[in-house]
Amino acid sequence: MTTYIPALTLPEAVFNSLPGSILLPIALGTAVGYSTKPNSIERANASLKHPPLRPPAAVFPPAWTALYGMMGYAAYRAMHFGTSPYSTSTTILAAREGATLYTIQLGLNLAWMPLFYGLNKPILATADAALLLGINSYLAWLWGTKVDSMSGWLLVPYAAWLGFATYLSAGTGYLNNWDLTGGAGTAGDAKKKA
Repeated sequence: MTTYIPALTLPEAVFNSLPGSILLPIALGTAVGYSTKPNSIERANASLKHPPLRPPAAVFPPAWTALYGMMGYAAYRAMHFGTSPYSTSTTILAAREGATLYTIQLGLNLAWMPLFYGLNKPILATADAALLLGINSYLAWLWGTKVDSMSGWLLVPYAAWLGFATYLSAGTGYLNNWDLTGGAGTAGDAKKKA
């Protein structure tokens, strides 16, 4: 069960604008990515131990851009169709409750990279990723079954990727003894040089 909390929810004008809904998560994700100094991250990643199946670093920017776009489109559809004057009060409530969850998960999503790379807190970053997986799995179900099935299906690749991201975060943390700051060329050294 969720609750609609206007103070923790993006304005409905954002959700009701197709370009705004799609571009907001892409722009915010890109800003966070660049603010964590990608060259420092690349150097830090080179010295970290990673779990099996980790894709090349070049995969992450286009994957996240696509996922952010799909997430934004799902939010637009859920709010556009869910709060339509033709919707039932139950559908409107589910759409708005989902909008609160969506806003919270967007904040948690944007916090992962600073937690992992900026603050070198892989345990917190992994907890963040696991929480994101749970919230978005529920959000896909909520919007998909109570508002607009396409909105739910649009979130499925994102939830799947979050499961994989949780594995990568936990695996990298574990293989590096939950400390990304030690050793030459690690995340801590890259941060000091930046």
